[in-house]
Amino acid sequence: MEHLRADLAGLTPYTVEPVDWHGDPLDKLDANEADGDVPAWLREKLAHLAQTLPQHRYPDGEYTSLKTAIAAYVQTWSGVAIAPNQIALGNGSDELIRSVLIAAALHRGGILVANPTFSMYGILAKSLGIPVGAIGRRETDFAMDLEAARAAMAPENIAAVFVVHPNSPTGNLLTAAELDWLRSLPPTVTVVVDEAYGEFAGTTVVPELADRPNWIVLRTFSKALRLAACRVGYAIAAPATVRVLESLRLPYALPVFAAEAARLSLAHHDTLLANIPAIRQERARLSTALSQRGWQVWPSAGNFVYARSGRDREVMTALAARGTLIRHTGGGLRITVGEKATGDRLLARLAQEWP
Repeated sequence: MEHLRADLAGLTPYTVEPVDWHGDPLDKLDANEADGDVPAWLREKLAHLAQTLPQHRYPDGEYTSLKTAIAAYVQTWSGVAIAPNQIALGNGSDELIRSVLIAAALHRGGILVANPTFSMYGILAKSLGIPVGAIGRRETDFAMDLEAARAAMAPENIAAVFVVHPNSPTGNLLTAAELDWLRSLPPTVTVVVDEAYGEFAGTTVVPELADRPNWIVLRTFSKALRLAACRVGYAIAAPATVRVLESLRLPYALPVFAAEAARLSLAHHDTLLANIPAIRQERARLSTALSQRGWQVWPSAGNFVYARSGRDREVMTALAARGTLIRHTGGGLRITVGEKATGDRLLARLAQEWP
C-alpha cells in the first residue's frame, strides 16, 4: 500500500459484533440505542414525510428551521437562552467530532482522553494523524486520574480534551473536581463535553458555555429521542466556534428526511422522553439483580449498566447464543437498559446458563 499513509494500516475501525440470530425476539442491548421504537403515530408521520418530501431537491444547506428547533429544545432542559447560531449540525456526532479535531488539533497538537471512553475520539484523531494521549481512571468510580491529566497537559502539546458526561461505557458523571480541572485549562485548549446520554442523566454543562468560549457540548438524536437510524448530531458552542464547525461540515450532510424527522421529534419531545423515569427505574432493578448474582456493578447515569462478572466474554457469548446482545468494552460489560420485558429476558437467559 505504498500509495496510502503507512500509519493507517494499523488503525482499528469502530466495529459492532455481527448479528447471527434466527430466534425471536432478538434483544439488541449492545449499542445503547433506544430499546423501544418510536410510537406508531410518529411512524405514520415519518411515513408521510417520506412520501411527500421532494426527492430531486437538495436540503436547505443551512438547516435553519432545524437549528431553531434545537435551540428552543436546548433551552427547555438547560435553562439557558440559546440562539440558532450557537448550533452546529453533523451526520451523527461522529462528523462533529471529526470537524472539532480538524479545527482544534490538526497541525496544532494532540488530544487527551481518559480510558475507557468512547473509542471514536481516538480512531478519528489517528485517522487525521493527530496524536492521542490517554490517561487512566480509578477502578472504584471511574473518575479520571487528574494527577496524570495535569502531567499530560504540562508540556503544552495538548490542543483538545474530550470527555463524556456521563461517560460511556462506565456511566459515571463528571465529578466536581473534574469540572474544576476542565475550567482551569487555558483558553487555547478546546474542551469537548459529549452529552450523548444527557437526557437520561438530567444534567448538563451548557450553562458553562457563556463564560467558556473554548468549550463545546455535543448532543445527539440517536439515544433518548430514538432516531439512531437518521444519524443527526449537534454541537452547542459559541457563535464563532459554530461558524468554523459549520464551514467544515460536508455540504448537505443531513438528508432532507433526517433533518425533517429530527424537527418532528422535537415537536413531540415531551412524549418521546416520557419513558425516561421508567428507564431509570429499570436501570436500578437490573443493577440490583446483577449485584445479587455477585457481579461488580457501577452506578450509571446513562441508559445502560456497566458491570463485570468475572467471566465477561463467556457471558457475552452465552447471552448472544440465546438472543441477548451486550457489549464487552473497557474491560467490562455494557448493557443497554430498555423495557422491563427485555430486562426480564436478560435475567432469565442468565439464569438458564448460570442458575
